Formats: sequence, C-alpha cells, structure tokens
Amino acid sequence: PAGKLPVSWPSSPRLAGTLDEETVREARELAAQRGLSVSAFLHVELAGLVERQRGYLKARDSAVKRLRHGQALGGGKLPSREKLHDRALDKR
Repeated sequence: PAGKLPVSWPSSPRLAGTLDEETVREARELAAQRGLSVSAFLHVELAGLVERQRGYLKARDSAVKRLRHGQALGGGKLPSREKLHDRALDKR
C-alpha cells in the first residue's frame, strides 16, 4: 500500500506488519533518542505495554475480590429507634 512500510522483527516468534511512513519515522527518532535500534525500541515498548496490562489486571482482580468479600467498616450494632427516641427525651 502507498505510504506504508513493511515492518518485521527478527526475534521469535516473528512479527510482521505495516506501519505508515510517519509512524516509522517517529519510531526511528524515538529509538535514536534512547540509543536503541527500532527493533530494540519496539521490544522495550511492547514489553512495557504487556507488563502494564498485567499490573492492571492484577489490581483489578484484587479490587473485585475485595468488593465481593466485603470490607469491615468497624462499629457495632446500631441502637434501636426507641432507644434513640428515649435519649432525645432524656436530654430535654
């Protein structure tokens, strides 16, 4: 396709795809700024994305588990309405 450059990564498993020229140019610039090859840059970024997703899923699963299990909020049994009413009359 016009304006698209083929991309492949030599590591196993092999990945291939097509990126637009602007994305490839910017990826080269970012890789150069970090002192990396484009391949190493993509590896680092993809690994970071996967790790962040794992962290998100772990945190989400933990939060859902806490919500399902419930949280002790302290306190005890609340006084009955009658006891509350009696106290209000005693304060007059």
